[in-house]
Amino acid sequence: MALCLKQTCLIQIKSLMQAVCQRFLYTSASKKLYLNGLKQWRDTCYKHSFCNRQHRACVNQFKHVHSSVKTESLVDEQNAPENKQSKKEVEHVPVMVTEVLELLQLKEGQLIVDMTFGGGGHAKEILKHTPNINYVASDRDSFAYNKAVELAASLNCGKMWPVLGRFSEISTNLDNLGIQPGQVDAFLFDLGTSSFQFDFPHRGFSLSKNGPLDMRMDGNRFPDQPTAADVVNTLDVADIEHILHKYGEEKKSKLIAHAIVEARYAYGKFTHTKQLAEVVQNVFNSDVFRQDKLSRPAHLATKTFQALRIFVNDELNEINNGLHIARHYLKSNGRCVVISFHSLEDRIVKRHFHDIDMDQESNITLHHHFRNTNLTFDMDVVKNDYLKKLWEPVSRKVLEPTEEEIQSNARSRSAKLRAAIKL
Repeated sequence: MALCLKQTCLIQIKSLMQAVCQRFLYTSASKKLYLNGLKQWRDTCYKHSFCNRQHRACVNQFKHVHSSVKTESLVDEQNAPENKQSKKEVEHVPVMVTEVLELLQLKEGQLIVDMTFGGGGHAKEILKHTPNINYVASDRDSFAYNKAVELAASLNCGKMWPVLGRFSEISTNLDNLGIQPGQVDAFLFDLGTSSFQFDFPHRGFSLSKNGPLDMRMDGNRFPDQPTAADVVNTLDVADIEHILHKYGEEKKSKLIAHAIVEARYAYGKFTHTKQLAEVVQNVFNSDVFRQDKLSRPAHLATKTFQALRIFVNDELNEINNGLHIARHYLKSNGRCVVISFHSLEDRIVKRHFHDIDMDQESNITLHHHFRNTNLTFDMDVVKNDYLKKLWEPVSRKVLEPTEEEIQSNARSRSAKLRAAIKL
C-alpha cells in the first residue's frame, strides 16, 4: 500500500512538472502550478521514504523545470518595458523636508555635511532654502555620487563638494577638503536605502522587480565585498538564521534558513531576487503579504531582504561610526539630524543622542551603575563618566511624518526623525 502511495505521488508531481515544461512561460498560472508541485514534493519527501532512484529522478525533474522557467523568466525581464526605464531619471522624493529644515536652523555661510545624498532630494530643498551655503554631499553609492556632481555643476551660488565614501570614510574625505574637527555646523543622515536602489532591478534590492541578488550599496567599488547571493549560497543554516533573526527580527528565521539551504541543494545556487522571495513565501504557506507592527501590508520576504541588506553593507556599524565622527567634526552647539526607517537604526540613534552605551542593558537606572557597595567612585569620575552629557536631544519624542505626507509618499510611512545638539 505504501509503495502504491509513493508511486502515485511521484506520478502526480511529474504530471505537474510536465505541464509547466510544456508552457515554459512564467505566467502567474504556471508559477502557481510550479510552486504547488514544489510543496507536494517537499511534503512527500518528509512523509514517505523514497528509494534513492525515485528521489533522484524527482529532484532532477524539478531541476530541469526550475532552470527552464528561470531562463524563460530572465528573457522576459530583459525585454520588459520596466527594465528599459532603468536608464531614465528617477525622481527622489525627500522625507519630512519641512521638519528637517526647521531642525537644521540653516544660516548663510554655514557648513553642512549631508552623509546620505541619495537622489539629492534633501540637498535641493536645503540649497533652495539657503542658497549661500557650503554643502558637502557624501554617499557610498557611485550613482548618487554622480548625481551630486551634476547638481554641483549646475549651482550658481554657494559651494558644493561631492564625495564618495561610506560613513566610516568621511573623516578622510573631510580632511582632503581641508575641513577640520569642530568646523561643521550640521550633519544630516537619511538612513536606509535610496529610491533608485529599489527602482533599478539590477541593484538587487527590490522585491517587486526581479534582478541579480546583489544588494551592495557600494556597487563594484569593493570587488571582494560579498553579495546577498554569496551569503545565502555559502553560509550554513545556523549563520543564516542568526542574520535573519538579528538584522531582520524575523520570527520564522529558523524555518526560512532551512528552506534556503534545502532549496540551494535541490536547485542550485540563488542568483535572482524572485528565487529567494518565492522560497521565503513557501515557508509561510499563505498570501504574498502580511501586516507589520503598524498594520501595513508587507511582503513576506521583506524582513529577510532587510536582514541580508543590512548584513551585506554592515549598515549598523556604519551608522554607529558615522554618528561618532559627526560629533567629532561638529562645532559646539552644532546640530545632527537623522532620519531612520526601522527599529534597529532608530535604536542606535536614540542611544547616541540620549548618551546610552551601545552595550548597556535597556532602561538601566543610575542606581544600577553604583549598586556594588564594595566599590567606591571619586566624585569627578561620577560627574565626567556618568553624569556628563555629550548630546542634548532637540525633542524627547521621536518625530514621524504626517498622514498627508504618508498618503503622497508611501515610502515615508516608517520614517522616524531625531535631532540633537552637540554639547
